[in-house]
Amino acid sequence: MSPDLLLARRDLAFLLHEWLDVTALCSRERYAEHSRDTFDAVLELSAELAAEHFAPHNALSDAQEPQFDGETVTMVPEVGAAVRAFAEAGLVSAAMDESVGGGQLPQVVQQACFAWFQAANVATSGYPMLTMANANLLLAHASPEQVARRVPPMLDGRWFGTMCLSEPQAGSSLADVATRAVRQDDGTFRLFGNKMWISGGDHELGDNIVHLVLARVEGAPPGVKGLSLFATPKYVVDAAGARGERNDVTLAGLNHKMGFRGTVNTVLNFGEGRHLPGGAAGAVGELVGEEGRGLAVMFHMMNEARIGVGAGAVALGYTGYLRALAYARERVQGRPLAAKDPASAPVPIIEHADVRRMLLASKSYVEGGLALVLRAALLLDEQHTHPSAEARSRAGALLDVLTPIVKSWPSQWCLAANDLAIQVHGGYGYTREYGVEQLYRDNRLNPIHEGTHGIQALDLLGRKLVQARGTGLQVLLDAVRETTDRARASGDATLGSYAEQVASVADGFATAVAAAWESGDPRTALVNATTGLEAAGHLVVAWTWLDQLVAVGDRAGAFYDGKRAAGRYFLTHELPKVGPMLDLLAGGDQLFNEVDPVTL
Repeated sequence: MSPDLLLARRDLAFLLHEWLDVTALCSRERYAEHSRDTFDAVLELSAELAAEHFAPHNALSDAQEPQFDGETVTMVPEVGAAVRAFAEAGLVSAAMDESVGGGQLPQVVQQACFAWFQAANVATSGYPMLTMANANLLLAHASPEQVARRVPPMLDGRWFGTMCLSEPQAGSSLADVATRAVRQDDGTFRLFGNKMWISGGDHELGDNIVHLVLARVEGAPPGVKGLSLFATPKYVVDAAGARGERNDVTLAGLNHKMGFRGTVNTVLNFGEGRHLPGGAAGAVGELVGEEGRGLAVMFHMMNEARIGVGAGAVALGYTGYLRALAYARERVQGRPLAAKDPASAPVPIIEHADVRRMLLASKSYVEGGLALVLRAALLLDEQHTHPSAEARSRAGALLDVLTPIVKSWPSQWCLAANDLAIQVHGGYGYTREYGVEQLYRDNRLNPIHEGTHGIQALDLLGRKLVQARGTGLQVLLDAVRETTDRARASGDATLGSYAEQVASVADGFATAVAAAWESGDPRTALVNATTGLEAAGHLVVAWTWLDQLVAVGDRAGAFYDGKRAAGRYFLTHELPKVGPMLDLLAGGDQLFNEVDPVTL
């Protein structure tokens, strides 16, 4: 498949260089060896590798999902070839420290690079994504000795990584995690329990899999404060870092999903005694970080995964939009409404207003979503490398607020773009031959995994916006105000009008959040949290579109005209939808608390 049907190179160039000015990061010590040339080179390499190694087996790995014969997981060989090509190109460690062999790319550039792979084959890209996030957590929280034994083979592509949180009885309710960790005399722990929905949990793509497992040390208190994190590999790792005997981690079965079928999804048993490392039952694990702080440490990987989920949703929506656009330009059907002669030639369907409506809506969702993801990635760079401590703190606070939105908004609205791509294709859209139905199925997982909309809503409205006397909300409002001030100062009447709309919604959002919390009772305040999350997402994407339009200015050409059209659509057709949401949030309707479950 041509890279031009995966993502739009021109849009990426605009977002990175004309809007976010990522080359300015090269003035900082961490990125001093880079330039626009190196950024563009790795982006082009990513586009080529994604088109050559990931896209060709996207449909194949969906149709021939991984199989388990009771002993071994098998999958189409193209998956292994693709992840090897990714690792051999140095992309696993592209953004990591030079001291571990990394390329020290800015996070924003690395995120843009990885979007190519997610658009080409989101299932296969899941293996390196989880491994990179696993390695990043170990680099941040593990001991130097643990890092030395585990991280290098992951960066080489020889080992892989997972995150093991959910359990059959607990799901997303991590306070109810029951997996036990029993302390051993040698300082290790033996783990006993079951984990569910573990992506990449077992396969033969590499020599080992490092599971990061949430478990409760015997005697630890109930709830999340009693959880610790353990590095628990498929094969025990000896003191020299070499792979040893099989650990007591057993694959119990595979979950079969409607999408993401190429990413093996597993049920894992820890400590069932099928394997006896050191002659005893129990999966050997090593504590990562402090005992009792497992969830806090795990959030390092969870937050990276949440942004990765949002980025994957954008990528799937984006390639769906591009395929629908190409189809609409080629598919000839129907005549203009004013055409009276039935013998006149039919026209490409892109000439029909309703098709243009669907394409423009999709364009606004996917380009707005990609901008949102890249802004979040740049904030990560700002948080860690900005020379000003105040700016670093402000970037971190804004990133905290945006993370649940980055995960949830693209999962809802770039999925809507996939839905529209099917609609543009008409009857062909839900056939396998055109591929857009698979993109929809793949994307439908994103509103669920790494925390549902409801969980993200509770995080945003219950914590991120209101903690520390509303610091998070104020940081968001300040960022929006900075953009609306620049739009007003541009002298462009249209931008000024858009700025007034965005500012008005931002003020209304702040008022609604305050009204929802007026009682001080979380149960009352958060009953409509998901509506608040949707309102916040549309506000943030509207702000992002306004910021892009300020960068566009009065530049001429079809690309910039397209930006103006998509921004206009979002600000005039989508942003007004927020008003009723804010009314509901501020009004505090208690229907969901009051309805009797018997009536449902």
